[in-house]
Amino acid sequence: MESKPLKRHKALQPLSREHHHGLLLSWKIRAGFSKEVSAERMKTYADWFFEHHLIPHFELEENEIFSILDSEHELVKKAMADHRRLKRLFSDDTEVEKSLSKIEEELEQHIRFEERILFPEIQKAATEEQLQHIAKIHQPESFEDNLADEFWK
Repeated sequence: MESKPLKRHKALQPLSREHHHGLLLSWKIRAGFSKEVSAERMKTYADWFFEHHLIPHFELEENEIFSILDSEHELVKKAMADHRRLKRLFSDDTEVEKSLSKIEEELEQHIRFEERILFPEIQKAATEEQLQHIAKIHQPESFEDNLADEFWK
């Protein structure tokens, strides 16, 4: 018997939409590489995205979402390690092309892990009160992209 995927609770849906924008960042970096765009142009956009979207997203997850599970839970430990690794990659200004390539891969893998494994586990463990708290503190963002240099087009 095949189990149906767990429908994402309304309180967690805005985080999933933010994940979609993170997947688009990975796609934009891949498109930039395929078009032989300079690493510096892609890094400018990636840094903007990191500052305006990923840092607040990571902070919300780390401070409010992951705590639904125990901090020693293996899935939480993996997610926290992924966040630390991604932060290091975004802050690497020495090997920009290599870092962008790793960001493109690792960000996508991390988002898929959260969406397919971690969030369903959190949703199963969360009380209705915890989910309502998340809904109250995290309003859906209206995504504003930086279109100053659309290198991916």
